[in-house]
Amino acid sequence: MSAVPKHKYTLEEYYELIQTAEGRLEYWDGELFDMGGASEAHYEIEGNFLACLKVPLMTRGCRAFTSNTAIKVPSLPPFRFGDFSALCGRASFEKIGGVDVLTNPALIVEVLSKSTEAYDRGDKFSHYKSIPNFCEYLLVAQHRPHVSHFIKQSDGSWSYYEYNVLEDVVTLASVGVQIKLQDIYLGVTFDNTPQYPQLRPLA
Repeated sequence: MSAVPKHKYTLEEYYELIQTAEGRLEYWDGELFDMGGASEAHYEIEGNFLACLKVPLMTRGCRAFTSNTAIKVPSLPPFRFGDFSALCGRASFEKIGGVDVLTNPALIVEVLSKSTEAYDRGDKFSHYKSIPNFCEYLLVAQHRPHVSHFIKQSDGSWSYYEYNVLEDVVTLASVGVQIKLQDIYLGVTFDNTPQYPQLRPLA
């Protein structure tokens, strides 16, 4: 018996599906990937960002966007979904395939999982860099307090910081606000299961 080939979706088919899909579907070379179905901790962290930052951002003339907001990524069309995004000033949207797509986020936040961490740190970050206004990236772990923080410098390079203690405070340079790790992880119960293989002593 021969294997049944996977269906390769056209962009037109994707645009039709995204109009009625309950989840967040991302298109990649004819395949569709459901970006929903996350863990309880993932949803808590997403909600905490919105709860903590929406009002401070509004008072600064900035805006916050949830994970349902499609983001235009020029080098990886047609669009992607970040877990949280923000910008100061006027938000710019473009209609792509019937979807209103944000074109100028400054800050993008991704909540990591075992299945997406490599993608979020690697290919997705690389493609996000093609967004002209994008200049700050947060990667937030679920299993322990850990935030990776990338900030674009004037010469185009990216500086890196990390935070591992709940008392730490992250200063979001692109939008001029701060957020504490203890607020990011409010309501989250950490999984103490090791995220690496157990080492055994040499015989």
